[in-house]
Amino acid sequence: MRSGPVLTISKSLRAIAGALALGAVCASALAAEKVVAVTSFVEHPALDAVRDGTKDELIAEGFEPGKNLKWDFQSAQGNAGIAGQIAKKFVGDNPDVIVAIATPSAQPIVAATKTIPVVYSGIADPMAAQLVKDWKPSGTNVTGMSHMLDPVKQLEVIKRVVPNAKRVGIVYNPGEANSVSALNNIKAELQKAGMTLVEAAAPRSVDVAPAAKSLIGKIDVMYTTTDNNVVSVFESLAKVCNDAKIPLIASDTGSVKRGAVAALGVNFYDLGRQTGKMVVRILKGEKAGDIPSSPSKNLELYVNTSAAQKQGVTLSPDFLKSATKVLN
Repeated sequence: MRSGPVLTISKSLRAIAGALALGAVCASALAAEKVVAVTSFVEHPALDAVRDGTKDELIAEGFEPGKNLKWDFQSAQGNAGIAGQIAKKFVGDNPDVIVAIATPSAQPIVAATKTIPVVYSGIADPMAAQLVKDWKPSGTNVTGMSHMLDPVKQLEVIKRVVPNAKRVGIVYNPGEANSVSALNNIKAELQKAGMTLVEAAAPRSVDVAPAAKSLIGKIDVMYTTTDNNVVSVFESLAKVCNDAKIPLIASDTGSVKRGAVAALGVNFYDLGRQTGKMVVRILKGEKAGDIPSSPSKNLELYVNTSAAQKQGVTLSPDFLKSATKVLN
């Protein structure tokens, strides 16, 4: 009869010892310096917000640069060749986690390592980019956050801003997998609605404004995806639309204050915080391949009344009322 309490006490002691050991492991994980290498294809407000959100989430979880975290950020400056060089350097450095922001940076990283954990972000279609097969845990060294666009919801915004639009213009980089995927998705949805997509290619950032000018007279509204060439020089696209009185609709909220009439999209800083949560899980011992990729579902509608006036658009009170944020 006396063995019961003794066993109970023994189990309790083991449980306490286990908890202390786990606590020690966690404390050790936070105390030791971790190395997070971060690369972005180009620096513009949306991708910068992903980077900053990721870093802030790490700090919030106790990983502080200069104390127990080495934060190594490098930009490819919009150059695919530099993105490849950064990928080789990062793999050679063998950090604890590599964060790759935007498709042209993520693809060479994923191709260069099968062992270092990679967390992608700022990517609309990771399947089209061939980073993962689906949203399930990859079983490889790759996971990440996506801002995949829902073409049905994007079309709803276009119709609410320009109800009579039939021809939708788009400037995009045909060499960026995400841009091509998003273009095909919105094209299919426009065709269902009896509308057409008028395309203009911009392989480089300097091609964006000339490509936009080539669409004047051919379209009723301009729509942009999260194409990095376009977003990096969004002001030049907005100027073309202002001068030609073409309504400009974006798909990332950061482009609204840069001249778009409206955008229904993710908050890229919030996307970065969610990316940071994945990085923290890996730093604390989880395998990247056990963490499912995830699309961000936190959409927000931003509206710019000043841009609407410049581009000859009258916004309905109901549309303005539905906005998350209205800029004047």
